[in-house]
Amino acid sequence: MDNNEVEVPPFFLCPISLEIMRDPVTVSTGITYDRESIETWLSTSKKSLCPVTKQLISDADLTPNHTLRRLIQSWCTLNSSNGIERIPTPRAPISKAQITEILRDAEKPQLQQKCLRQLRSIASGNTSAKRCMEAAGAIEFLASVIKTTSQDQSSASEDGSLLDIKKPRDDALCILYNLQLSEPSLKSLVAKDSEFTESLTHIMQNRPYKSRAYAVLLLKSMFEVAEPMQIITLRQEFFTVAVQVLHDQISQQATKATLKLLINLCPWGRNRIKAVESRAVSVLIELLLDCSDRRTCELMFMLLEMLCQWAEGRSELLRHGAGIAVLSKKILRVSHVASERAVRILLSVSKFSATASVAKEMLQLGVASKLCLVLQGDCGRKIKEKATEILKLHARVWKHSPCIPSNLLSSYPS
Repeated sequence: MDNNEVEVPPFFLCPISLEIMRDPVTVSTGITYDRESIETWLSTSKKSLCPVTKQLISDADLTPNHTLRRLIQSWCTLNSSNGIERIPTPRAPISKAQITEILRDAEKPQLQQKCLRQLRSIASGNTSAKRCMEAAGAIEFLASVIKTTSQDQSSASEDGSLLDIKKPRDDALCILYNLQLSEPSLKSLVAKDSEFTESLTHIMQNRPYKSRAYAVLLLKSMFEVAEPMQIITLRQEFFTVAVQVLHDQISQQATKATLKLLINLCPWGRNRIKAVESRAVSVLIELLLDCSDRRTCELMFMLLEMLCQWAEGRSELLRHGAGIAVLSKKILRVSHVASERAVRILLSVSKFSATASVAKEMLQLGVASKLCLVLQGDCGRKIKEKATEILKLHARVWKHSPCIPSNLLSSYPS
């Protein structure tokens, strides 16, 4: 709507967005907002406070202001010659009773697919509709569809034709992800039992790439709010499947979500070992060789550093032919954060795993030269301190080596 040429009455504007309200609603404090703006505000703020009065909004229901909406529509009609488009009358928001009825119908096998389509349409709507679905129990229904449908099963309809039940499960997963679940709902999915997590793990392993992506994105959100005991009891299979998602690179969003998921799980030592045993170190090295996205590289280095704090992780790094090479390659080429984490990994290797052959390999792959460049460059104090420590640890082997260019020798710490 172009309103640059006409003066808009102030009370037609939403106090949050300062744009003409399309669906004015009044909250319990008496202030009127545009529905989409206030719903977004309430869904993203920690406390349900009225943006204008700063008072607690005691009633979650938003009351449509039909009088103001009609005034806005009349004003739009009067100013149509100035390019103002008339605002259509909004549809009535979905109610909890309507969703409950859909869920009741979904219990009938022959109506399940139709009900899932209806729920998918509702989930693509505004925040209010999504929260209404939560309140009506849609999450429990969707989770049950995901859990109870088997990967290789089919069920027969009343007319004898076979209905592939893989699609209902994929649809339920898509809806569940698009609901953008609240923290309490995410916690309930983790807390109820491990069967739901196992179902998502199975989907990550076998389903089409979109469903695999939805599964890992949902798991990332779930384990961000999970209790420690729920995290440390995850089985080896979970980490094996997560690392496979990384390896397959089904999408950049899924790759980042998987990295964040593993980062959240690996502060616990037993989970780090499970990740290492799932070949996470080797996969990260191979991905880093060709990765050009800054944020993805930083996440990979963050996870790799966590895994290399354990002897098993460092051993895997050194066994990989490109392990040391990729660390040397990425220093000063990605970002300050990535460089610092790469240097931290090299320091861990130098302190605890650097045999004579490893020290020689590091020298030949340009690690010493890169560290001297770090000391010469505009890097932070912490990364320079760690670079200095590595150079001192290997001074006997490195300091007088022809592998270090003469112009960098002056940087070598005494």
